[in-house]
Amino acid sequence: MESRNNQSANQKLPLQGVGGAKRIIISGGGTGGHIFPAIAIANALKKLDPDTQILFVGANGRMEMEKVPAAGYKIIGLDIQGIQRKSIWKNVMFPVKLFLSVRKAVKIINDFKPDAAVGVGGYASGPLLYAASKKGIPYLIQEQNSYAGVTNKWLGKDAKKICVAFDNMEQFFPADRIIKTGNPIRKESVDIAGKQMQALELYSLSNFKKTILITGGSLGARTLNNSIMAGLDKILEADVQIIWQTGKFYYKSIIEQLSENYHPNVKVVEFLNRMDLAYAAADVIVSRAGAGTIAELCVVKKPVILVPSPNVAEDHQTKNALALVEENAAVFVADRDAEGTLVDKALELLKDKNLQKKLSDNIGKLALPDADEVIAKEVFKLAKSR
Repeated sequence: MESRNNQSANQKLPLQGVGGAKRIIISGGGTGGHIFPAIAIANALKKLDPDTQILFVGANGRMEMEKVPAAGYKIIGLDIQGIQRKSIWKNVMFPVKLFLSVRKAVKIINDFKPDAAVGVGGYASGPLLYAASKKGIPYLIQEQNSYAGVTNKWLGKDAKKICVAFDNMEQFFPADRIIKTGNPIRKESVDIAGKQMQALELYSLSNFKKTILITGGSLGARTLNNSIMAGLDKILEADVQIIWQTGKFYYKSIIEQLSENYHPNVKVVEFLNRMDLAYAAADVIVSRAGAGTIAELCVVKKPVILVPSPNVAEDHQTKNALALVEENAAVFVADRDAEGTLVDKALELLKDKNLQKKLSDNIGKLALPDADEVIAKEVFKLAKSR
């Protein structure tokens, strides 16, 4: 990891555009929920103008330092961390790291000479966008959640545009700078048309049985796993199939408890390499409520049960989920209630075709599938206005 960071940081940055091409910095990361939208925006910028020069700025030691180069883009890392709410002592070095990160961000801007900057959230967004504001570089914030975090609220004061995915964001940002674009999604993940049979074949499932997809993200979700384990007998009694994505932290222990060939109706996987096929196979989806996931679910238009993680800043997953519930677009199960009620709710939903149709119709109305291109066009407007 360290060698890659140094390699990226030492690469000579292009100082002149090609044929007047724009230079854009994209900052942020930390989780897939920030990184995948950032890469989607970069791809859209390159699609609209292939000569666009793009530089990412992330946080050393975080996921973006691997994912961004893998997507074909240069990245420079800042030695920045978030404030640790549970440990005062871990914050002792925070002011020093923040100061040094801002100083490094200023140098990056001086070297790269961007026409505009984009912040997608995550540790690196703060120092980079603050430095951009001091250097007169216009910037745009892409706020994924229905409840803005502290850093984005602060940065929003000087942002030229704030691209959001939910209504009622005026409580956090200046109303005249907000544009509802939706969250950028991985287009390949939601391309499910005509793929149901291929999906069922991949998981060796029957076309004559109903299927529930359970997904807690790449790392997994303890509550979802415990809830499915607790209700597994009920699922088998109902002769329902499940695709159970456990996440890397929980896969081994679950396999040890069940064995790999536990039951033909139960397909346990660590990670979903083909998200499109997992979505295509499902009659009902059980998921956490990250903003990126919700954006995909709106496009997929399947009946959804959301179990928000309570272990996130400002409890934003709960607020994301409730935004859908208010539109009758999802079923809500609180994390604390999931072990006792989640499986029952899922089986009830499988039997209720009217509710399934209502949920599918309503969640589909919330889809904004072209968010990446809409945001990219706004970025170019900022770059040209400078």
